[in-house]
Parts: sequence; structure tokens; C-alpha cells
Amino acid sequence: MTLTELRYITTLARERHFGRAADKCHVSQPTLSVALKKVEQRIGALLFERSSNDVRLTPLGEQVAAQAERVLEEAAKLEEIATQGKDPLVGPLRLGVIYTIAPYLLPRLIPSLNQRAPQMPLYLQENFTVRLAELLRRGEIDVAVLALPFSEPGIVTRAVYDEPFRVATPAGHPLAREKKIKAERLTAEHLLLLGQGNCFRDQVVQACPHLSEPGGIERALEGSSLETLRHMVASGAGVSVVPASAVESWPPDEKLMCIRPFADPAPTRRVVLAWRVTFPRPQAIDATREAILAAPPPGVIPLP
Repeated sequence: MTLTELRYITTLARERHFGRAADKCHVSQPTLSVALKKVEQRIGALLFERSSNDVRLTPLGEQVAAQAERVLEEAAKLEEIATQGKDPLVGPLRLGVIYTIAPYLLPRLIPSLNQRAPQMPLYLQENFTVRLAELLRRGEIDVAVLALPFSEPGIVTRAVYDEPFRVATPAGHPLAREKKIKAERLTAEHLLLLGQGNCFRDQVVQACPHLSEPGGIERALEGSSLETLRHMVASGAGVSVVPASAVESWPPDEKLMCIRPFADPAPTRRVVLAWRVTFPRPQAIDATREAILAAPPPGVIPLP
């Protein structure tokens, strides 16, 4: 099997949908379907069970997909070995960024990095932390910007900045009259959270212990993005906790909501760069970190 065929197998195994898998592989659905059918014909066995609304691995397919993942990871390491000795600041850098950081970091990072490494264009991808970890392991991205806690075998991290949390309330809400808000004051509020799978949601739950109590999460409403939460707060749907960089990007003359800091000890998140320990271009990591610190998102606390 070719590396391309192995990527088709592992991608379809993850997505369990031919259309989504084809999109991830940047090919048409018929191309993906025909290629996998030829693989199955060559080995004389089915790798996938196909139905009208689902695709599942067969027992043999599970073994093949697991081995394919290992082969692709080793192939990525081989590519890294082959690039050693070249100028580390020449050639693309594949950068992944989590959703709650990308809109506020990238407009500043891209021109800052271009000044330091004009021959190192960024290939960008936004995603959830768990997905970026997968892409790092398989060598499909080189470095990721994400928030702690994060721990993956074979992946190292370096801190870049700390980011305070802010409380967003509707205008006229009782909490808006306070200069600083204690986390326990949010216990009685209808809290607006990001959806499942978003690491910032987990960090807010840690900052607001009552959400971990029985029924705490059930009382919360969900939004799909920080911008959605902003509009929900402005409409009076509830109170939310948001990162400082998002707040600083919102219109300063917002009249439908108020932003307040937390009282000490104020919750924060630590933002880091993460990359494979075998990545052969550490100078590219250094340049990326320097570019972020030279033009950090608003409201964050740069780290030395």
C-alpha cells in the first residue's frame, strides 16, 4: 500500500463518512471510494462496513488502520530526518491553532513572523486541542498553539503567555456594578459556555467550581464560539467567562454588555507552543515564539 492509501484508510476510519474523509484528504469522494475499493480488492477482504449513513471498520480494518497510523508517524519522522541540514527558516511551517486563540493571535502573528522569516510561509489550521494533537503525532502539522493542560508522548511544549479571564454580563446586570467579581459570585448565574470538546470550556469549569457540582453543567447554556457567547450575553441570555484577548477585540462602545475582571486569585490560562520532540527545525519554533511575543494578542501577559 502507498502512503496515500494509508492516509485514506486512517482518515476514513476517523471520520466514518466518505464525504468528510475526502475533504480532509483534499480529493473528491469518488476518488477516495475507488482507491479504497481497489485496496480491498488487492487484499481480498473488506476493511470497512458501509451503510447508508455510517462507515465502520471491520476487525481486519481495525488492525490495518492501527498499523497505518504507525507507518504514517514513522514516515513523518523520516521526512524530518531528511530535512536536517537545510536552512530551518526556509520553507513552510505548518501551524495549528485552537479556535479560541486563532482569531486574536493570527492577525498579529502573521506579519510579525514574516518580518523575521520572510521565506517561511505559514500553512494554517484551526481546530480543537485533541485534533491538533493527532495532527502533531502524525506529522501533518509542525507546531501548535494551544492552552495547558496538555500532555502527549513525544510532544514537548514551551510557554508563551498567560491570559486572564474576564466576566461578561448584560448591561444593567447586578454584577456589572462590581469592579471585580469573585468566582463564587457566578454560582447563582445562568452561565454561558462553549460546547463540548472545547478546552476553554473545561478551563471555565475549573474556574467556577459550582459547575462541577451535580446539576451545575445542566444549568449552563452553550454557544458554538466566543462571538456567539458575546451576542448571547448582549441579548440578556446570561453571564459568560471569556479570554482577555477576545474582549479586547470587541467594540469598545458596546452598550448591551459589560466586561469585568475577576477578583484575585483571578483565573488564567497558559498558552504554549507544542511540537514533536523529533522536529528538526527548532529555530523555526524560536522564531514563532519571538514573533508572538513581539506582537502579542491584547490583554495577555507575555512570559520570558
